[in-house]
Amino acid sequence: MRQLPLADPGLPNHRSPVRYLWWVARGQSRTLAGGMAFGILWMAAQAFIPAILGRAIDEGIAAQDGERLLRWTALLFVVGVVQATAGIMRHRFAVTNWLTAAYRTVQVVTRKSADLGATLPKQLATGEVVSIGAGDLSYIGNLMEISARFAGAIVAFFVVAVILLSSSTVLGLVVLIGVPVMLFALGPMLRPLHKRQSAQREAVGELNSLGSDIVAGLRVLRGIGGEESFSQRYRSESQQVRKAGVRVAGIQSVLDAAQVLLPGIFVVLVVGLGAHFALHGDLSAGSLVAFYGYATFLVLPLRTATEFANQLMRGLVAAGRVIRVLKLEPDVTDPETPVRLPDHGDLVDPVSGVRARDGLLTAIVSAEPDSYGTLADRLGRYDNDSEVRYGGVTLASATRADVRERILVSDTGAQLFTGVLRTELDPAGRRTDDELMAAIRTASAEDVLVALPDGLDSEVEEKGRSFSGGQRQRLVLVRALLADPSVLVLVEPTSAVDAHTEARIADRLRAHRAGRSTVVLTASPLLLDRVDEVIFVAAGRVVATGKHRELLESTPAYRRTVTRQTEAEEALR
Repeated sequence: MRQLPLADPGLPNHRSPVRYLWWVARGQSRTLAGGMAFGILWMAAQAFIPAILGRAIDEGIAAQDGERLLRWTALLFVVGVVQATAGIMRHRFAVTNWLTAAYRTVQVVTRKSADLGATLPKQLATGEVVSIGAGDLSYIGNLMEISARFAGAIVAFFVVAVILLSSSTVLGLVVLIGVPVMLFALGPMLRPLHKRQSAQREAVGELNSLGSDIVAGLRVLRGIGGEESFSQRYRSESQQVRKAGVRVAGIQSVLDAAQVLLPGIFVVLVVGLGAHFALHGDLSAGSLVAFYGYATFLVLPLRTATEFANQLMRGLVAAGRVIRVLKLEPDVTDPETPVRLPDHGDLVDPVSGVRARDGLLTAIVSAEPDSYGTLADRLGRYDNDSEVRYGGVTLASATRADVRERILVSDTGAQLFTGVLRTELDPAGRRTDDELMAAIRTASAEDVLVALPDGLDSEVEEKGRSFSGGQRQRLVLVRALLADPSVLVLVEPTSAVDAHTEARIADRLRAHRAGRSTVVLTASPLLLDRVDEVIFVAAGRVVATGKHRELLESTPAYRRTVTRQTEAEEALR
């Protein structure tokens, strides 16, 4: 499947579900055209079969003409082969159209999610995005899939109408007028169906969000005994989804029943009129058989047309949910005239006064630990108002891609994904086994590798849940080290490991990152004792700078932060 551009100029801002569906259709216009062509050929071939049967009866059997019967039989065989071949090709194009539409939607949403970055979870619940991948893409794919059959249904309807008009004006008019009337009779049910489907999709999205939150916080829930409370809440939400589904099923069942009842009435009417004309000598036996065949055949295009309307409603609801994601704008945007960041330089935050000097291992200690995330966001330009400079150049004046290439932030929320461990640690596949092992040693993760059956080729479960918290944290550190950015910002990189492991990481980190800047946001004495420079921040501003042991002696607030002692406890020493 061809790659999609991140932003499509033919669909400005993706503001309308109709425009989005049009954009999807335009992107696969060739396969849609192929599917429609074979759909028309497939259904038109079926439309001619009753006429051929009627001629074979009148000119062959009734006239007792064996040669004509053989000719019409041969023609029927040829049309049958054409119909079968066209049906096979139509189905192949239909599957292609479904897959293309569905996975183009996956590509667009995934790329938009990557473009939004940290903005996405702030503005949209996880369940909303999950629902797109779980159901909405199928509805968009179904709409593109049925397009081939719908085109064939429209053409077949007019072919049959022309044939009937040439044989009987009354029956031809009955078909031309009756079929549209039946379609209009189904129309009033489509609007409430659309509303109920939208309500159901909203309920499903909320339930998915709740389920994601419960799974993510399951350990915490068990720790505080909140499982039963959230279980009841989930059951309540699921009942709301069930009720919404029943409301959709109620009107859907009426629509499905009407799709059977109305064509059935139409078939009875056409056959009854044909039999009446045959009894009065206005129709031959062959024409009566042909009319019965047409009446039965017309059920197919009629049901296809109503199915298309149904899928169109579902597709619009699904496209609306996709638009909800595509309309979001990232908090951090690229400047109109970006400049290039230098390869080296000091990383300076004018707001806090932090200066991480080029090539040094710098630690930042905050008297308010909750501020680590905010400070890391500014240093990595995840805050659009950031005034941080790198090598004298403001990060806001460079593109996000340029900043990400130079500065990497690895925080406590970093995750492992499903896949092979080697790919998890080195997604781009640029590192040799020696480089991989060097990073693993620096992160003191050799024991993790030894415990795996296939080493670096072992499979990692979703979010690395087969690993302990400390193992996951060390593997995340390995991945950050292998990225080898000019500036590596680590937020509490050893918070989940024991003291001996932390000491080994602290000893090895400086050597591994020699010549490049590394910023560690932590209050761990083991790490602080081994860095080149410590910066102490309180109330959002730099209070003191120096070596760890010097600050312990000269700055009481720093000492209390690191040793986790209160002023009263310190006074008792």
